[in-house]
Amino acid sequence: MKINLVTVGKLKEKFLVEGVNEYLKRIKNFSRVDVKEISECRSVEEEGKKLLAQVPRDSFLIVLDVAGNEFSSEELAQKISELTLRGVADITFLIGGAFGLSDEVRRAANLRLSLSRMTFTHQMARLIIVEQIYRAFKINRGEPYHY
Repeated sequence: MKINLVTVGKLKEKFLVEGVNEYLKRIKNFSRVDVKEISECRSVEEEGKKLLAQVPRDSFLIVLDVAGNEFSSEELAQKISELTLRGVADITFLIGGAFGLSDEVRRAANLRLSLSRMTFTHQMARLIIVEQIYRAFKINRGEPYHY
């Protein structure tokens, strides 16, 4: 399985860069990982087109969306396991910018996922989702990490 992370903007804060890089390194023990960053745009519509252009064809698209479904860590692990069993070879997690997502991006999603009812910066969301992806792989392998 390959994991893609498509996101708006570059990480600026050192602690976020270090955290994301650490979890990406850990995920590589389980899966190939590709990160694509696009620059911020003047409108969510323009940004949406640029984001969707980075999603590989036939990839299962999970869009991080405040209005999406909330999953527990176990439920995300189960979803990834289910997709693997269905033969899905490519999953893309898409994170929009500071001003949200276009309707086009929401419609393109196979799954809209909310990290929480709380609000996080899109940069913080990147750290949270890569940690949760790593946690999902650990859960699915029955390895210690999740308590």
